[in-house]
Parts: sequence; structure tokens; C-alpha cells
Amino acid sequence: MEAKATVKYIRISPSKVRRVVDLVRGRQVEEARRILRFSSLGASRTVARALDSAVANAEHVSGVIPENLVVDRVWVDEGPTLRRFRPRAYGRATRIRKRTSHVTVVVRSMGEDVVGSQG
Repeated sequence: MEAKATVKYIRISPSKVRRVVDLVRGRQVEEARRILRFSSLGASRTVARALDSAVANAEHVSGVIPENLVVDRVWVDEGPTLRRFRPRAYGRATRIRKRTSHVTVVVRSMGEDVVGSQG
């Protein structure tokens, strides 16, 4: 059983979010929550929200216990870039790129990894 949650259009660059995502990939949900709660990285709150949403989706669909869930896959896609201009010397302008990202979290039940690998 898998459940998925996506948070879109986050105003943090994908490279910064990927640093946080790499901390929790493959861990149990409770351990991942603990890591995100005490992480000093700015994107950890957003990734924690996505993780909580995926866990809630798993509980709602099939009544799974959250302690038996594992962060199966997490990835960050690049969203649209907001382009702004800033004045520079000699009357010129420089483009400022404000990047956005989409975070997707997939959690699955712990006992299903054995069944999936044999099939």
C-alpha cells in the first residue's frame, strides 16, 4: 500500500529542498519527523508538511498505522521560475530568478517490501 502527497509552488529553490529530502529518504516516518523537527535547514518545515500529508492520506485510504510506514520515495521537481529585474550600474538591469519547487513524498507500509521484491 502506497500513499502520495505533493506540495507545489514552494518559494524555495530545488537545490535547497533536495538537501532536506536526502535526510529522510528511506527512513521510518517517526524517525523522519524527528529529523525534520530538529533540522536547522529552512525547507524542513515544508518537507515535514508534505510528509504529514502523505501519512494522513495513507491512514485515510486503508486505515494503516503510522508507525508501520516508511518514506519510500521523495523527490523534488523544479517549478516555474519568477523573473524579476533589479537596476544595476550605468542604467542597466539584471535578471533575478526566484525559483520554485514541487515536493512529492511517497510512503508505504513496512511489510510490503518483501512482497514487492518477490513479484
